[in-house]
Amino acid sequence: MELTIDSLAYGGAGVARLHGLHGYVVFVPDTTPGDRVTARITRRKRSYAEARVTELLHPGPHRIPPQADHPGVPWQVLPYDLQLTTKRDQIDEALRRLGHLQGYTLEPMVPAVDQWRYRNKLEYSFGTDPSGHLVCGFHEPGRWDTVVGLDDCLLASEAGNAVRQSVLAWARAQDLAARDRRTGEGTLRNLVVREGRRTGAFQVRLVTSPARLHVDGLAAALPDGASLLWTQSTERGETTAGGRTELVAGDPRLEERLSGLTLTISPEAFFQTNTEMAEQLYGVVGEYAALQGWERVYDLYCGIGTIGLTLAPRAGEVWGLEISEEAIADAIGNAARNEFTNARFHAGDVRLAVRELAERAGRPDVLVVDPPRAGLSPKVVRRVIETAPRRIVYVSCNPTTLAPNAAQLVEAGWALRRVRGVDMFPQTPHIECVAVLERA
Repeated sequence: MELTIDSLAYGGAGVARLHGLHGYVVFVPDTTPGDRVTARITRRKRSYAEARVTELLHPGPHRIPPQADHPGVPWQVLPYDLQLTTKRDQIDEALRRLGHLQGYTLEPMVPAVDQWRYRNKLEYSFGTDPSGHLVCGFHEPGRWDTVVGLDDCLLASEAGNAVRQSVLAWARAQDLAARDRRTGEGTLRNLVVREGRRTGAFQVRLVTSPARLHVDGLAAALPDGASLLWTQSTERGETTAGGRTELVAGDPRLEERLSGLTLTISPEAFFQTNTEMAEQLYGVVGEYAALQGWERVYDLYCGIGTIGLTLAPRAGEVWGLEISEEAIADAIGNAARNEFTNARFHAGDVRLAVRELAERAGRPDVLVVDPPRAGLSPKVVRRVIETAPRRIVYVSCNPTTLAPNAAQLVEAGWALRRVRGVDMFPQTPHIECVAVLERA
């Protein structure tokens, strides 16, 4: 059918409405407002349908030519100012429609320092092109079995691209085959390249099926000082987690500098993938925390301690909690490395360990929480409410889960004061934002 795209939904798909069917909604990826397209319905529900474009009949007024010839940047056809406006509007819509919230100040988005080549970590997949050649790139959108090879990934630095190309050249010279995702045959699965943007260091992880490989030759092909890890996995799905990992060369921990801190990052530990914008994000957290030097701060889902350590110079004490023991080891080491004696980090499940932390440390004055995309579970929300902080700073990578969490906290006696988006992921629909709630 022919469709005209009216707007963009959260997640990035275009929205078309069939007015003859009482505004029945069709979501169409890879479209921009005003596009007139021919699309084929791929999934149909009672209140909406999903479709894919078969032909762009007439481009919308905002569509611009793409710069990248690879997947992973679906919003590159939108002018950057429209990307920012759309993300801010989607934060507002989520808070109002899903959280039924009002009375807060929605501040302007913080624009990205770099609109391209901003990622410090990329996960690539190995595959085979139509000619049968080994490639290393991204999955074609909507296709778990097709990998699009890359010449130049515009999300990676030039040095990061060179690392990927070196690994691919080594694999081709070894006559290695990509794992066939249908039959399970073949060896090469994924490549994870992590870069210290401020240090120039690289942490490279090759993920394969169990095999005998001459990986020492690969280590020699990488930049001087780069670490190489080799993960052998028996997982059936497309994941870089799990398996048995061994260190082939270098230091397994990556060193990076951020907000005046020197940090080390273990291979499996979480670290914001945009170093420059992580500094902007943590600056907003510090502004919203409004510390005066005496407060007790909780940093829940603290990872390697980055948020807590950026707050430590202005806090009385910082207590971090994270389920990953590897990340907590990094956080403890990072506190010592940066000579903070008022920051303590403990491994534990936030759902279970907050009560124990409150008994041990005392109730927080300020609580910072940076949960995964799923947001806070009802049990964690109850634990946060029990600790009764004066101020809650919520870092969210998903406004549709921030909204109900904020509504639960408002119902319990806090008021949502300010919200600010930080554009961590230009050219994509992903949204990061920070909210502050205070006791009403």
